[in-house]
Amino acid sequence: MGDGAQPEAGGHADLVLVPGNPPPDGAEIIWFKGEGGIRLRLLFAPKADARALALICPGRTESIEKYFEVCRVLQAKGFAIACFDWPGQGLSERPLKNPIRGHVTTFDTYVDALVRGLAEIADRAPETRIIVAHSMGGAISMEALRTGKVEAKLAAFSAPMWGIPVPPTLQAFARSVNALGFGAFPARPEPKEEKFEGNPFSHDFNRWGLYRRLTTADPRLALGEPTIGWVVASLNVCEGFFKPGAVDRLAAMPMLVATATEDTIVDPTAGSRLAAKLPAARHLPVEGARHEIFMETDERRATFWRAFDEVCGAAGV
Repeated sequence: MGDGAQPEAGGHADLVLVPGNPPPDGAEIIWFKGEGGIRLRLLFAPKADARALALICPGRTESIEKYFEVCRVLQAKGFAIACFDWPGQGLSERPLKNPIRGHVTTFDTYVDALVRGLAEIADRAPETRIIVAHSMGGAISMEALRTGKVEAKLAAFSAPMWGIPVPPTLQAFARSVNALGFGAFPARPEPKEEKFEGNPFSHDFNRWGLYRRLTTADPRLALGEPTIGWVVASLNVCEGFFKPGAVDRLAAMPMLVATATEDTIVDPTAGSRLAAKLPAARHLPVEGARHEIFMETDERRATFWRAFDEVCGAAGV
């Protein structure tokens, strides 16, 4: 209900630029067709003699532009870059007439976008790949890895969304309402404007404010509350990770699973529980961090990047 794709955003700039947030060197935007012909956006930044291709998988509501700093860090470490606008967010096409709603019916849609995007750059990108994923991007990339649709040498997760804090009674309600055809309805009302004080995402004022500066520069980047369908799809994909044998094929893959000790957005215990099922995974609690570890203070971010370098070194990447 409420479906109806928006027209393509033709005639607009491919990147949204704001002061203090430069794109990675050599960045180019690649537009490609996703499931059902939806128009999707990918940033690719090649690098001569790259160590590997870093697949950057952002979280819900996030756009490529929010990850420019992460891209630049990885470039400085010697990686080529691919960063994705998932279907329904960033400047990728949105599936509902109301573009502010974050909607999907299955995470297969996201995984399909990842696979198709990689195919677009396959002849130009290094064959060796690593995953660098945050929150919902951690669910998308884990699903792609465990099902064998994407291969990687290692994966580094920031506050992965492997569980969401929805009480069982509300889970049952969401599934029932979704089954009745109301999946495109918002799961909850839009909140009041968030203030920096007490926000659940970051202790760093400038990084916390980047999303707001970007959406002010181009309101098309804004995304509001998820739909009931998105909630059900998220519950389904997260439950799948913990089924017997679900992640067995990843037992030998080196992984960094960083969880934020002050996280209230995803279930941080899910990160440690799934890491315990993966013999080659290292669980890293980032002390004092809120949900967006990549957007945290320099000290908290450095904790992640030091561990990342160690995992890469141990994996020979």
